[in-house]
Amino acid sequence: MGAKGVPARINSCLRYSGSVPVSHSPKPLKKRLKNSGEAEFQVLRHLDGNPTLSQRQIGERAGISLGAVNYSLKALIAKGWVKAENFSKSANRVAYLYHLTPSGIAEKTRLTGRFLKYKMAEYESLRREIEVLSREVGVSEPNEVGPSVST
Repeated sequence: MGAKGVPARINSCLRYSGSVPVSHSPKPLKKRLKNSGEAEFQVLRHLDGNPTLSQRQIGERAGISLGAVNYSLKALIAKGWVKAENFSKSANRVAYLYHLTPSGIAEKTRLTGRFLKYKMAEYESLRREIEVLSREVGVSEPNEVGPSVST
């Protein structure tokens, strides 16, 4: 046993704040929620018009893990935005059709607008940063190669 009755293997992964264990590198709550919302948006986006996609195919197309797809689908079904329906893909395998409900379609439209607004702001921020960095290294066009650094 490690400190305060915690097994050593667990104790090595935790640090303490008083008597409450806290992970060494917790993700900020906002970051987790943003990623969860973005994963849900990506799942909705890829299911729209493609109800026969498997969870694995959605993950590959959206660039998110299979676990994130599964978690997002469960949340979307619980919210009533997606309806899952069994269908037989082959003689030995059962698969699902994932249909967006009318409220799911409305939510996808709303999320698309928010996502686009977020990405446009991110683009503008990057564009400004590129301009500043280009001036710092004396490059008139961001596509130019900067001056060589000699050692």
